Amino acid sequence: MNQLPRTRIQDVLYTLLALVLLALAGTLGWMNYRFTMQNPGGNDFLVHWEGARALLFDGTSPYSDEVALRIQQHAYGRPAQSGEHKLRVAYPLYSTLIFAPFALIGDYTLARAVWMTTLEIALIALTLLGLRLTTWRPAPWLLAFLLLFSLTWYHGIRPVINGNAVILVALFLTGAMLALQSEQDEAAGILLALATIKPHLALLPVLFALLWAFSQRRWRFIVWFAGFLVFLVALGMLFLPDWPLQNLREILRYTDYNPPTTIQAAVQEWLPGAGKQLGWILSGGLALLLLAEWTLAWKKPFRHFLWTFCLTLTASQWIGITTDPGNFIILFLPLVVVLAELEGRYGRAARRWALFSLLGLLVGLWYIFLATLSTVNGQPQQSTVMFLPLPFFLFWGLYWIRWWAVRTPGLTDVPR
Repeated sequence: MNQLPRTRIQDVLYTLLALVLLALAGTLGWMNYRFTMQNPGGNDFLVHWEGARALLFDGTSPYSDEVALRIQQHAYGRPAQSGEHKLRVAYPLYSTLIFAPFALIGDYTLARAVWMTTLEIALIALTLLGLRLTTWRPAPWLLAFLLLFSLTWYHGIRPVINGNAVILVALFLTGAMLALQSEQDEAAGILLALATIKPHLALLPVLFALLWAFSQRRWRFIVWFAGFLVFLVALGMLFLPDWPLQNLREILRYTDYNPPTTIQAAVQEWLPGAGKQLGWILSGGLALLLLAEWTLAWKKPFRHFLWTFCLTLTASQWIGITTDPGNFIILFLPLVVVLAELEGRYGRAARRWALFSLLGLLVGLWYIFLATLSTVNGQPQQSTVMFLPLPFFLFWGLYWIRWWAVRTPGLTDVPR
């Protein structure tokens, strides 16, 4: 009996995989559409969907009061009242490139369902890119659980339901690291520039990546990042010449209508007396820690750089820059690095630790969220306690693997 050539077998397998993924996307899309019909919301997406439509179809600035009122009418059925989220666009204008395809869909319910599906596919891609970056090959049962975990843990589901583009930011950052590892510096620069659609999240990771690239004389990466970022800014100015100033005004007013957006503000809320001083101590301590680790990573191989990049991602959530636990999906890469390095160090025995860690995060984060959930102006609001669990776990995990991660050749030094 004639056997199929290996290339033919691979073609068949790839075709079957593509069909399975297409069926999965269709199923997710239908489920998301049913969900959005029964559960209005997705305000993070609504803000930028309305803003993109205003710019593309009306030529109106997405930062204008007119657009803000339109968004509030859509979300609340009236203008926002005192104490309510003002739902104003605060992203750079070039983020419209991300939202434009969805803004072409006039039905918000359908557009939100397609956006949610895109974010869920991005979560799967984020997991697969993390595995490729670390060259981690978990057992099939652990891989299946990791993929399921990425779609169902608190920091995955929350941005999907809210429509938060932070999932794409996490994907761009992880993709940039993979491109740097593969010495595809042009792609790395473009992806890192795209990650700046949420600049407060990208600030420290981008700064560290550029400094490390300078130490390595990776000039192409630096030039492509700077060049593409300038292109994005200039492209926005063709449509709205003064958009940087308008955007800056929105950024400055952002904290006025949001709950505490830093752990320092949260600590001050928990401890009105000593909270301010403790917040400054935390910020200063983390700044010194990052400065020391960045110095140690100077001119070091990619493996050391990746560990420090993960530490930077984690520390940036506590250092005093505006953020929110809803953005913590960008910490998925440090989580994968910790689990991958544990298996690299301890072998198969670490797989049980990985499973227990994922189960603990899955159940524990949902329990803490539900146990501390409150209602403000009739809207559910997460507790500031959610600032604590995941970064605590990752600080512990990253320093548990530090010696192994930065000194032992292996996982992340494998060229692609």
